[in-house]
Amino acid sequence: MLQPKKQKYRKMQKGRSLSRMKETRGIKLSFGHFGLRSLESHWITANQIEAARKAISHSLKREGKLWIRIFPDKPVTKLPPEVTLGGGKGEVDHYVARISPGRILFELDGVNEAAAKEAMRLAGHKLPVKTKFIKK
Repeated sequence: MLQPKKQKYRKMQKGRSLSRMKETRGIKLSFGHFGLRSLESHWITANQIEAARKAISHSLKREGKLWIRIFPDKPVTKLPPEVTLGGGKGEVDHYVARISPGRILFELDGVNEAAAKEAMRLAGHKLPVKTKFIKK
């Protein structure tokens, strides 16, 4: 019987892997009574953060107070398609926030627990990481 050929993937030089590190800062609720905690490491783009923020705001109908505990401060560059090598580094394409396991992404206060849990569930679906609802 023929065995399927294993594919070799080239490792890209995009910085140090976050999978081995566990977050030490931003792991406790500081502002609100409810929060959304990351369980995986990943890069979260500014568009994904904004989509999650909109989902929370829409779910709560502008009630309560929301804190966003992450900020996309890492620029990611990209060369245009069909460009040969030797042209230097590409232009900034988008910005990302580096997320490690245990990091608090969003915090909420001023709403009941059921509404906060539903809002955080909707926001978690917009993000590329597994998340967990936490409370004080």
